[in-house]
Amino acid sequence: MKISYFRVAMTLGLLLLVTGVIKGVWSGVNTASFFFISGLILLAISFQGFKALNGFSYTLWILTAVTSSLYFPSFFIGVGDFSFKLLIIPLLQMIMFGVGSTMSFHDFMGIAKMPKGVLIGITCHFTIMPLVGYSLAKFFGFPPEIAAGLILVGSVPCGLASNVMSYLAGANVALSVTLTAVSTLLSPLATPFLMQLLAGEYVKVEFSAMMWDITKIVILPVGVGLLFNHFVSSKFKWLNKIMPIVSMVSIAAIITIITAAGRDSLLNVGLLLVLACLLHNTFGYLLGFGACKLLGMNERTCRTIAIEVGLQNAGLASGLALGMGKVATVGLAPAIFGPLMNVTGSSLATWWHNKPVKD
Repeated sequence: MKISYFRVAMTLGLLLLVTGVIKGVWSGVNTASFFFISGLILLAISFQGFKALNGFSYTLWILTAVTSSLYFPSFFIGVGDFSFKLLIIPLLQMIMFGVGSTMSFHDFMGIAKMPKGVLIGITCHFTIMPLVGYSLAKFFGFPPEIAAGLILVGSVPCGLASNVMSYLAGANVALSVTLTAVSTLLSPLATPFLMQLLAGEYVKVEFSAMMWDITKIVILPVGVGLLFNHFVSSKFKWLNKIMPIVSMVSIAAIITIITAAGRDSLLNVGLLLVLACLLHNTFGYLLGFGACKLLGMNERTCRTIAIEVGLQNAGLASGLALGMGKVATVGLAPAIFGPLMNVTGSSLATWWHNKPVKD
C-alpha cells in the first residue's frame, strides 16, 4: 500500500470523526457510533503509514475497542452464561509468560552493578505513585471503589512497556530492565501493603489473597517464561515472534472487557477519572525525574527512573480488581491508565529521543 492510500485513509477517518461529533450533537450520541468507530479504525490504519505516527496506531486500536464497548457493551460482557471477565486472568498470565520469555537471569545482575540507581528507582516508584494516587482520589472525591482503583494503579510494579520507552528515550535500558524485574518481584509484598495502608478506608483489602493473586498472575508466569527462555527458547523461535502480537491483542481484550463491565460507572465519572489518570501519570514522570535530579543522578538515569515511575503495570491492577470482585469499579482506573500512559510515554520518549544525552 502506497503512502497516498494512508493519507486518503487519514482524511476519511478525520471526516468520519467530525461527522460523528456533528451527528452526536444533533441526533444523540448513540446514532454517531458508526462514524466514531469507523473513523478510529481508518485513523489506526493510516497511522501505520507515517513514521512519526506509527507508534500511536496501537493506541488508536485500543480507543476503537473501548469506543465499541461503550456503545455496545452487551457484546463484550459475555455469551450465554459465560462471562468474558473469566478470560482476564488467563490473558494476563499469557502476557506475563511472554514477558518472562524475553528476560534472562542476567537482567537481575543490575542490582549489583547499579545499586544506587536501583534503590532510588524502586523507592521512588513505590512511594510517589501510591501517594499521588491517594492524593488525587481525595482531591476529586471519587466514590470509594473508584478511588481505590486509582490507588491500586499507583501501587503496582513498573509497566511492561517501560523498557522500550527507555530505549527510545536514550535512557539506561539495563537499569530500566532491572527496575522492572525487581519491582515485579517485590510486588507480592509491596502492593498489598500499600493497598491496606492507603486504600483500606475505601475498600476491604485482604493481604494474603492479594499476595496470592499477584503471585499467580505475575510471579509464576514470569518464572515459567524465564525458565523457558533459558532452557528451550532456541527450539521455539517462532514463539518469540508471535508473543508481542498475542500480548497486544490480549491487552486490548482486557481493556475492552473491563470497559464494558464498568460502562455505567465510567459514564458517571468518565472525564474526571480520565483527568485524574492523566495527572497521576504526568506527576509520576515529573516527580520521578525531579527526585533523581535532587539526589544528584545523571541525566540518563533520571530519564530512566522518570519513565519507570510514570509507567505502571495496569494489566496487573485490572487482574487484582477482578480478584477483589470489583472489576467494574476498582478496575476502571487501570483500564483508563493503560492506554493513556502509552500515549504520554511514547510522546515523552520521542521528545527525549530528539534531545540525546551528552555522555
